[in-house]
Amino acid sequence: MMDFNAATVSELVSSIKGLLEEEFQEVMVQGEVTNLSPSAAGHWYFTLSDEDACISCALFKGDALRNPLIRNLKNGDKIVVLGPVSVYQKRGSFQLLVKRLLPAGEGQLKLQFEKLKAKLSQEGLFDIERKKAIPLFPKRIAVITAEHGAALQDFLNVMKRRSLWLDIIIVPAIVQGDASAKSLINALKKAQSLPEVDVIVLTRGGGSIEDLWSFNDENLIREMAQCEVALISAVGHQVDFTLCDYVADHRSETPTAAAETLSQPQTELKSRLVFCHSHLKSDLFKLGQHVQLLGQRFHPKEMLALIWQKLQTAQKKLSSVRLLDRGEELIGHQEASQKLDEAMMRLDHIIKMKTAERNEQLKRLHQVLSALNPSQVLSRGFSYVKVRNQGVVSSLKDYNNIESSTQFEIHFHDGSGIAMKE
Repeated sequence: MMDFNAATVSELVSSIKGLLEEEFQEVMVQGEVTNLSPSAAGHWYFTLSDEDACISCALFKGDALRNPLIRNLKNGDKIVVLGPVSVYQKRGSFQLLVKRLLPAGEGQLKLQFEKLKAKLSQEGLFDIERKKAIPLFPKRIAVITAEHGAALQDFLNVMKRRSLWLDIIIVPAIVQGDASAKSLINALKKAQSLPEVDVIVLTRGGGSIEDLWSFNDENLIREMAQCEVALISAVGHQVDFTLCDYVADHRSETPTAAAETLSQPQTELKSRLVFCHSHLKSDLFKLGQHVQLLGQRFHPKEMLALIWQKLQTAQKKLSSVRLLDRGEELIGHQEASQKLDEAMMRLDHIIKMKTAERNEQLKRLHQVLSALNPSQVLSRGFSYVKVRNQGVVSSLKDYNNIESSTQFEIHFHDGSGIAMKE
């Protein structure tokens, strides 16, 4: 018997699943709905078929919430679905996991729109960092649109009413139909080549998605992304969106809105000028009145009258002062003399008091000195002994220490005598 390296069913189905899901990560399919069946968990299952084939489809609960069309879907409806192909490994069958669900016709265009939008967005064509600032006060604007369209008239009417200065150059282009995309690209290139163009406005009126489809052309979008001039997209009405709106530096909802955006700084400037003119006129009028009032107030005649009035007032005040009659009062001579007399009297009294105090003190000191005078003591019968050329003998011990035959002096109050120790 020969040995075969046979794969298991799981291995085979897993390999097919990997290859199939890698190859068909996102497909867009149109067909008729059959076998529509909702589940209790909120998922939806149906078959998408045409005359020759069919494919199973699954719309899970999360995606179903984002596609409200599923609630009104019924068998026989023709739709366009977008999503990846997957293999249900347990049954070995492949199915389409629906992410987007749209009616056929317009829905197919919307899916193409979303697919191209995602592609260009991943390339960075819609990044905010790439967008250029719209000049506040552009001098020259190039408008790309149908030459006799209503959008151009709306744009021009607003600019004529609101702008102060603007040079508008119309670059005609076909804005609808098979040749419109190429015409728009050529018009964009021509607008960029015009001298001193500050802003380019790409605009047309509203319409269906088919009418506006040329503004989703990939080549046009790439050309707009490379444009070096500030670009405004004003295509359709407020609810209309094209890829031009995403790649442009600024999106305006309508042609009228684009004109208002470009003229708004000039309108504000005009309002400020009117405001300043009004206030300046008012201030000049007030200043004129003030100058006139000052002229009247400081007229030489008025000034002389004012000076004469002040002089008379000063004379009245001077006469009421009576300086000549109040000389003594104003100078203060009498008051000063009186104060001097009082001071001399106080000084004389103080001198007498101090003299008496010093005399009494002197008497007391004389009495003390008299009491301490040795002569006064000797007059009362006392005397003292003094060794000649030596000191006073003040005690018996000093006397006993004196040698015999020593002469000493005895002092009395009226004289002294000489004695000798035996």
